[in-house]
Amino acid sequence: MPIDRLLDGTALSLQEIDLLNAAYRRALCDLHLVERNDPICDIVARRVVDLYISGVCDPQEIAALTVKQLGP
Repeated sequence: MPIDRLLDGTALSLQEIDLLNAAYRRALCDLHLVERNDPICDIVARRVVDLYISGVCDPQEIAALTVKQLGP
């Protein structure tokens, strides 16, 4: 999963990683992406992490903002 590669070796807590994984899965579902090897999934993963770093901490909000920024 692309987000795991981004988070590997970070100083994030297990709770933060779970939060980001939940946001990532939700965004993929909302964007109707099922093939995790699709390059767009890397973009989604980076956007999720960027939003978290910018201060958005709710997984549903992160997913919604990701979809809004990347969706049609």
